[in-house]
Amino acid sequence: MTIDTLRQVPLFESLDNEAAGELCQLLESVDSKAGTFLFRTGDEGDAMYIIEHGKVRICVRATDGHEVTLTELRRGDFFGEMALLNGQRRSADAVVAEDARLAVLSREHFLSFMRGTPNVAVEMLTALANRLRRTDELLRHSATRNVNVEEAAHFTLADRAADIIAEFGGSWKFIIFEIGLFLLWVLLNTWLLSDKVFDPYPYVFLNLVLGIICGLQAPIIMMSQNRQSHKDRLRADLDYQVNLKNELALQEILDRLKTLERDYLRLASDKMTKE
Repeated sequence: MTIDTLRQVPLFESLDNEAAGELCQLLESVDSKAGTFLFRTGDEGDAMYIIEHGKVRICVRATDGHEVTLTELRRGDFFGEMALLNGQRRSADAVVAEDARLAVLSREHFLSFMRGTPNVAVEMLTALANRLRRTDELLRHSATRNVNVEEAAHFTLADRAADIIAEFGGSWKFIIFEIGLFLLWVLLNTWLLSDKVFDPYPYVFLNLVLGIICGLQAPIIMMSQNRQSHKDRLRADLDYQVNLKNELALQEILDRLKTLERDYLRLASDKMTKE
């Protein structure tokens, strides 16, 4: 990677010629074909990548087994730096979506370069904060979908029946059905079957049937409502976990920004003292 190519990366566009030349010496170019996995979740974080050209897709595997694409990166974007910053393993998969040339910076060179150029470290943490915000929105959407998937996975035949009955019992179809049942019952026992009525006026058997329907309908509707309440509690718990995770991540970024600011001020003070 040349200095001019490096300057096209927003993260490094503010570097002076000396720092840019030093970084170019540390970078190693690698060509990768589409479909190649650069790293997988759980791999050791030994390098960060800068895209010279091509596309790379960052994705994770959700608890329901589906692959969720967090973002698709293009020329000038960088990735893989989080594992280098915190020393932990990779938190996502990186797949080459389109034939790409990548500049690779090892962890050792990455840490030494970041210590000497605090302004680049600040720009990187700013980009990380923006990515966390985008991931937050994606996780909110995923959490809502996963609530329904998780709830459906525990459905029993009784749960499905309760939902269907509760939905029917709270609709105009049920009201029309009951009105039709009343009219038919009255017609059969008043005019059509005048000699062989099975429930003469005042329709005591009809009252019994209606009482049984009401007695069974109420607990069935309550069963459906209780299950919906459980789903709402689960959704609220997932939202809380997402918010807490991002709050902790942002707090960590703020702490690192304060550390970088102190280092930058100390370096500036030492430089002024020497001058």
